[in-house]
Amino acid sequence: MPSSPTALDRIRIVLCDTTHTGNMGASARAMKTMGLEQLVFVNPQNRPDDQAIARATGASDLLLSAPVVTDLDSAIEDCQLVFGSSARSRSIGWPTVTPEQAANIIAERDTSTKIAFLFGKEQYGLTNAQLDRCQYLVQIPANPEFSSLNLASAVQLISYQLRVTLLSKAPAADTADTASVKPSDLPASNAEFEGMFDHLTATLSAIEFVDLDNPGKVLRRIRALLQRAELSRNEAAIIRGICSATVPQDNQNGPDRQKNSGLNKDEVNV
Repeated sequence: MPSSPTALDRIRIVLCDTTHTGNMGASARAMKTMGLEQLVFVNPQNRPDDQAIARATGASDLLLSAPVVTDLDSAIEDCQLVFGSSARSRSIGWPTVTPEQAANIIAERDTSTKIAFLFGKEQYGLTNAQLDRCQYLVQIPANPEFSSLNLASAVQLISYQLRVTLLSKAPAADTADTASVKPSDLPASNAEFEGMFDHLTATLSAIEFVDLDNPGKVLRRIRALLQRAELSRNEAAIIRGICSATVPQDNQNGPDRQKNSGLNKDEVNV
């Protein structure tokens, strides 16, 4: 299999709320054997310790250099495509893919696209709030009567499939003139999407479409719809423009409005 230093560099493995340090080390080892190097820990119960280093074996360099952050925003704010790994089905449906299908989706994206795979706490996986940040739910085909996988095993299986698929396919950049793509047409980053969704939430509250004290599932369903659309930066900015035209920002009460789309008015193509 040909070596490609860039094919896997854009993949980030994000472990959320990990409770056992041994799983942190074993996950680092699983990644390194498959050539993945971006590992981030979000709010782990403990930082990597001697047990983690022992389980990492020869991957302690990756383990100990991995950033430890307190919130998911810090881990994925620059990512344009986010997958959540979970064996549990949810009441709000996400597009569900296998690791192979996820890898094929990534292979079709421009090589500049930054991608994250989220893994949740060992006992119950990703929370609904964490899964809300994902465009796709990844489920590993397993025995339906016993589908529980160890965290590091799940990381290993997904990392293996990414390696097999991405190193065997020509990157999208080889078949398209990426220089001709306008910055506004690139996928919205997670930070840009969240800024847009905060703005939309405040607008829906201001026009009394939703009650923020008792929103039910409507906001989560709207979020899932927009996540499935994989908005470009321009499209996210257009939604924000609609919100601003509907309710001037000075009249909005809700989440912090300081976040912006990152685009100038002249860059927004209606």
